[in-house]
Amino acid sequence: MTKRISAATGLIIGAGILALIIGLVLGGGAAVQALADPGEIVRWGLPTAKFVMNFSMATAIGTLVFAAFAISADNPLLEKALSLATFGSALWAVSAVFNLLFTYLSVTGSAFSNSESFGQSVWLFATQIELGISLSINLAIALGLSMLIPAIRGLTATAIMAAIGLGALIPLALIGHAAGTANHSMAVNSIGLHLVAVVIWVGGLIALFVIRGENIEQAAAHAKRYSTLALVAFLLVVVSGVGSAAIRITKIEDIFSAYGLLLSIKVAALALLGVLGAFYRRRLLNNFATTAKALYKLVAVEFAIMGTAIGMATALARTAPPVTDQEIVVTPAQILTGEPLPPELTFETLFTQWKPDLLWLVICVGAIWFYLAGVRRLRKRGDSWPIARTISWVTGLLTLIYVTSGALNAYQEYLFSMHMIGHMILAMGIPVLLVPGAPVTLLLRATEKRKDESRGVREWVLWAVHTKYAQFISHPLIAAVLFASSLVTFYFTPLFAWATHEHIGHEWMVVHFLITGYLFAQALIGIDPGPNRLSYPIRLLLLIGTMAFHAFFGLSLMDGNGLLLADWYGAMGRTWGEAPIDDQHTGGAIAWGIGELPTAALTIIVSMQWFKADTREQRRTDRASDRSGNQDVEAYNEMLAKLAARESRANAQGNTDREKQN
Repeated sequence: MTKRISAATGLIIGAGILALIIGLVLGGGAAVQALADPGEIVRWGLPTAKFVMNFSMATAIGTLVFAAFAISADNPLLEKALSLATFGSALWAVSAVFNLLFTYLSVTGSAFSNSESFGQSVWLFATQIELGISLSINLAIALGLSMLIPAIRGLTATAIMAAIGLGALIPLALIGHAAGTANHSMAVNSIGLHLVAVVIWVGGLIALFVIRGENIEQAAAHAKRYSTLALVAFLLVVVSGVGSAAIRITKIEDIFSAYGLLLSIKVAALALLGVLGAFYRRRLLNNFATTAKALYKLVAVEFAIMGTAIGMATALARTAPPVTDQEIVVTPAQILTGEPLPPELTFETLFTQWKPDLLWLVICVGAIWFYLAGVRRLRKRGDSWPIARTISWVTGLLTLIYVTSGALNAYQEYLFSMHMIGHMILAMGIPVLLVPGAPVTLLLRATEKRKDESRGVREWVLWAVHTKYAQFISHPLIAAVLFASSLVTFYFTPLFAWATHEHIGHEWMVVHFLITGYLFAQALIGIDPGPNRLSYPIRLLLLIGTMAFHAFFGLSLMDGNGLLLADWYGAMGRTWGEAPIDDQHTGGAIAWGIGELPTAALTIIVSMQWFKADTREQRRTDRASDRSGNQDVEAYNEMLAKLAARESRANAQGNTDREKQN
């Protein structure tokens, strides 16, 4: 295993350092800075440290993801995978220290010193400055993983470590070389998706090469499972790469700039990796027993190409992008949001104004594709799937695309009313469409259960659904409390300001309201199996009570005289539309009124399910009666006859008593 680690590390780092040097020379990333030049050691040391950090980060996180997805808990290879992840996280931590230090020296233009004031300045940078804080968080996670991974056992702990590692990519995405551009959300999402895809792709391939076992069948299964991860990662790399390049390359001539040249080399390397992986691996995996050696030789070639791509990407981050000739006009809206004020909101602009959110575009398109693929698989083997469920699922995700990328997203930063429309659709409209799609049921029927005790998507979804935490928050009463209380918790606490000012806060808001709305709808009309089911009358009462809370919230906004986030909505400098306080009142009316449609839909669905349940119970009773030769009916008639006779005797006795009294 040590030899394989050395071989993989040598190939990737060797090719990567060579590509990094070429990229820095071509792009001028290591050239002397005109102001506050930090020196040659820092100019070359910073990108080198960042390259090693990227490689080791991919090794650690990618190996953990691969292990959680491909290896069973009782397989000795899991221990090897954890050892490889420990090596990667330790190297990641060391290189992250140098990356943090060199970044400080580069930003400040100061020289290294062992004085107390220098240490205090570095500490201030690492704890008070946004750039330093992000790098410090990444470093802290690397240190934590390097200490925790050796102590863990089992797939659940491995998956938790993988999730923590993926979380370390968030601060890097927020400070990426394109994250400060005008289209901030697109830049951050592109970098974030790119980082996730690359670490899974590169790290998974390293794990496949280093920890492979001698069992041919087992090795073939691992290779096929990695191919699935690699395909998804490659598609994410393509999509995120296009999104990131579109921000920087705005004209055809920009392609011939130094930035465009390095970008082209990186794209060519990634494209070559995709072609090799799709063509050769597909052929070799079909007969793995005789082609295993050829596959691992191909992996060695891919290591060199991957190193080249990572090296070019690191050099690209140090290369100045093409300068646009567009005149910059600073307005209040640009100061607050980083983007110019959109045109006046009209019926036409509801369909013509778009602000794509790449993250949710990828999620929605992927969810539609996988759902349709599952339906297709069922039909190929002769099983049926209600078309109404498919229509409901696809409609819900198309609606989510419009909310997160259409006019609602384009105007929600400037108009509270548009923000409220988007919020109510996220929490109440989309879940009512997604829940009837029964995605968990489709997943269980369309995918095969693994037989080697490893966990694929099917197994991980089942695990997540059956955790105590999931059972707790999915309880109808808890789901209703979360759904109702989220309004007050969000809008009357600093969470609203955080979600408005920060991109990561906005994405959290979308996730939160989707989940709380989905849990509430699942408790009322869910088709997927769940641990807790209330009777239908109680469901209707729960629905009425929760919607009443929404109505009171809307009325409080309509009657309120204080402007929420006055330093944001009141400072946009809009020359069109309602005054901010009037727009907030409109938002309150929307919160009160727009809930009527989902409430009506939920009421109708619950009532229909109630009727169908009673009908099914009646049919079951009729079938049981037929099987018993109507004995239950005869017994019922006999009981009625006895009751009638008893009543007749009681009446006769009563008449006799009255006659005696008279």
